Amino acid sequence: MSQNGSVLIIGAGIAGMKAALMLAGASRKVHLVERLPIIGGKVIKNEESFPNMECSTCMVAPVQQAVLQNPDIETYTYSTVDRIDGGPGCFSAVIRKKARYISLVDCIGCGMCFDPCPVSLANEWEEGLMPRKAVYVPCSGSLPNVPVIDASSCLHLSGKQECSLCAESCAFEAVNLDDSDQVIEIEVGSVIIATGADTFDLSALPNLGYGILPSVYSPFEFERLFASNGPTQGEITLRGSGTVPRRIAIVHCIGRTEAGYCSSVCCMYSFKFVRFLRHKLPEAEVFNIHLDVCTPGKSYQSFFTSLDDRDTTMLFTPSIDDVRVTENGPSLTLSYPAPDGNTREIEVDMVILAAAMVPDRGLGEIAQMAGIQLDRHGFVMTVDRESGSLQTSRDGIFVAGTAEGPKDIQNTVIQAESAAGQALEAMSAAAAVNKERASGS
Repeated sequence: MSQNGSVLIIGAGIAGMKAALMLAGASRKVHLVERLPIIGGKVIKNEESFPNMECSTCMVAPVQQAVLQNPDIETYTYSTVDRIDGGPGCFSAVIRKKARYISLVDCIGCGMCFDPCPVSLANEWEEGLMPRKAVYVPCSGSLPNVPVIDASSCLHLSGKQECSLCAESCAFEAVNLDDSDQVIEIEVGSVIIATGADTFDLSALPNLGYGILPSVYSPFEFERLFASNGPTQGEITLRGSGTVPRRIAIVHCIGRTEAGYCSSVCCMYSFKFVRFLRHKLPEAEVFNIHLDVCTPGKSYQSFFTSLDDRDTTMLFTPSIDDVRVTENGPSLTLSYPAPDGNTREIEVDMVILAAAMVPDRGLGEIAQMAGIQLDRHGFVMTVDRESGSLQTSRDGIFVAGTAEGPKDIQNTVIQAESAAGQALEAMSAAAAVNKERASGS
């Protein structure tokens, strides 16, 4: 197999996109594979990003556009990598591009196909806070702004009944219900794993009431509740009742014991939520139930200290594991161990659980496919972490972003650029070795 200077990147979140742009800037061909029908990752679920409270969409949209418009970046949305063979400088990979049933070329993003669809189900991207159709875009402002048809829920494609209403509504003939998966084989010189992370499964802790009590929220549920392009257009109202909460508790470190580490970002996004609430609900009382406070660095510490007693009441507990949330009429009772050994209670309308960052639920399968090892926490293992190497246990395959471990956006970008640089260096080294062997030296 001949030497190849292109790169395969798995995952088109902020890490994958930044690495792709850096490599394309170095005149390398990039194959960027994303399992979702859109690029941008979980960052685009956020309304604002700490510590500068920047508009996340404003920050990420130019990056998304740059990726989609770069001729050296081949973007495969709604796709997975099925196999990676070979070694540094001469990998071969198989990409499975799932049928979208909507043409990326012919569709103009008008959305006329949505309303006729008779199917309605929970929108996973919007954390189940609003419905979607079988033909949909995950959220307002999705890029590419082209719908996809969920074959498992589509009446026609699942074989439940004949239905072609979406196709009939499209004036541009962009809907193709006979579309099929494509299998694409490529050759690359190196691979970067940038598949992101998930949050701790809050339903595993029934004492907190998540999934049982409607006014208990995950962090991403609250992000989408606050977002101007979210299910409520940014109005903070309680699920089910539609009322405005007046007393809100944010509980830190959820899942930290089970995960076995501090995720380093949960405190910061919890304090970001305080800013959100102060902005949208200035008369609301906000409580932070915390174990310790992790705000590393000057900017993060400044962000934290800028909050005062008017913004939030800090309530220390020596044991987050013993926090309980129970129903109390229309409100909730949150009980927690106090430092003096007694149990304290507060009455609130809403509870937000600051969940730990954990490995992506599909990472194990990707690691097995790529032939790389995971660390004891389930993130991608690097061979020499102390040196800053992002080399995985398989030569020529690197990792970037939260696939390697919990981190914020800033450190994700730094690591993505480092992974791109290390991939370039590895390909250059492999090319030199190949040239030396060819010359018989």
